[in-house]
Amino acid sequence: MVGIAASGTTPYAVQGLADCRAHHIATGCITCNPDTPLSRHADFPVEVIVGPEFVTGSTRLKAGTAQKLVLNMISTAVMIRLGRVQDNKMVDMQLTNNKLVERGTRILMQALSLDFDAAQELLLRHGSVRAALAAAR
Repeated sequence: MVGIAASGTTPYAVQGLADCRAHHIATGCITCNPDTPLSRHADFPVEVIVGPEFVTGSTRLKAGTAQKLVLNMISTAVMIRLGRVQDNKMVDMQLTNNKLVERGTRILMQALSLDFDAAQELLLRHGSVRAALAAAR
């Protein structure tokens, strides 16, 4: 579990990590203050020290942006470690809308030197970028 609290003191986040640790569940946190209660309960604390907000009490500014960047890095690393990325391309995306079908088509066009229609037909026939790449290679 990853607890997220800019201050590092939000009671439910701290208690959530404490409960997880009591049950031997791996914990992490993202906070924007050093040595906080949240960090002390995390196996893997990430402390992004951004300093005080320009508008006091508005953690959506620097702190929120910093935490979002860390979450993006974590999710990107997870996708890579799970093997869902090949040659910096997401190959296990769900083809749930036209935008994602077009993205998958462009990935196949580049990887296999196909024109748009051939790449899209291959993608739709196999249902995923990964399966289309495997079938073509």
